[in-house]
Amino acid sequence: MIPQRYSYGPDPSQWADLHLPDEPDQAGVVVVIHGGYWRSTYGAELGAPLARDLAAHGVAAWNLEYRRMGNGGGWPETFLDVAAGIDALAAAGHGLDLARVVVLGHSAGGHLGVWAAGRGAFPTTAVGGGPAVAVSGVVSQSGLLNLAEAQRLGLSNRAVTALLGRDVARADPMAALPLGVPLYAVQAADDDDVPASQSRSYVAAAVAAGGTAEFISVPGDHYALIDPGSRAWAVCRDLVLGLLARA
Repeated sequence: MIPQRYSYGPDPSQWADLHLPDEPDQAGVVVVIHGGYWRSTYGAELGAPLARDLAAHGVAAWNLEYRRMGNGGGWPETFLDVAAGIDALAAAGHGLDLARVVVLGHSAGGHLGVWAAGRGAFPTTAVGGGPAVAVSGVVSQSGLLNLAEAQRLGLSNRAVTALLGRDVARADPMAALPLGVPLYAVQAADDDDVPASQSRSYVAAAVAAGGTAEFISVPGDHYALIDPGSRAWAVCRDLVLGLLARA
């Protein structure tokens, strides 16, 4: 089925494509958030194959675009867009079951997905506070989940500092534990873009704080996670479907 595009703001990057299954097998919605170290070099075209595959497996998928560094993004614009883009599901229609909303995020999208999943605990006046649509689970694909460490390492030419300046705690998943919803941190075994310590340290801290989180290693490199033909993606898809079933 051809996806339907929805705008949630006036900027050309404020949109999402809704992929609906021909024969729904699973209630709920998967929000797909692409990566790219929060930069405009990469866009939602990375998430489109995953959204199509999810729809082919019977679940609605919301492939979310947002402003990134280089096209109007940064703090707080990128975060406002992710929040507004998820909340826009409330007006999408089609009888979507918004009691079950799982976020699937790759790389920087994993970070944004975990941030979005914690919005219910934010003060209503905070960036992203007062969500209209709650997230019930997250699958992070080699996500950047420890921003303080990523900043110390200077990952991707100091992308964290470019995004947040020196105040990384305002959007660091490590500073907002426990998350309150289950999370799978899937890590590609041969990932040269995001070190495994990003997922491992987050999961250890989340469990210590009383949260529900699990580290899972899969074969392949950073991009195997978003290759619909890969074993790494099959594992991610099964985890997403499992989260929807238990929500």
